Amino acid sequence: MSEILHHMITGGPRPVAPFSHATEVDGFVFLTGQMPTYPDDPDKPLPEGIEAQTKRVMDNLILILKGLDLDLSNVFQVRIYLTHFDRDYEVMNRTYVDYFEPGKLPARTTIGVTGLAVGALVEIDMIARRP
Repeated sequence: MSEILHHMITGGPRPVAPFSHATEVDGFVFLTGQMPTYPDDPDKPLPEGIEAQTKRVMDNLILILKGLDLDLSNVFQVRIYLTHFDRDYEVMNRTYVDYFEPGKLPARTTIGVTGLAVGALVEIDMIARRP
């Protein structure tokens, strides 16, 4: 196994806890779960509602992928955490699916949780692989 690389992306979202934006080993890239915060104004209030928060989280993940010279086509596993699973699952799915090419969705797990950092409704992490 190669040495583990720890990545902090310039201009990426400010971490809400002690972690790297991503770690990488042997071509596998593990993106830390992202919150719906604004990279250019991390103290700004979170977007309202699950649709807006899902978009913000996905855009933050895309920013990290770009900083690593990757994109969503390199992602093969996604985990999604929702604080209001029954209420938000359907809308989150409709928002999420628009980010991927039809028929090329990564494997995924979605979990209902009792709370997330910064009062977020959704958190998403990803695993990608370099081509």
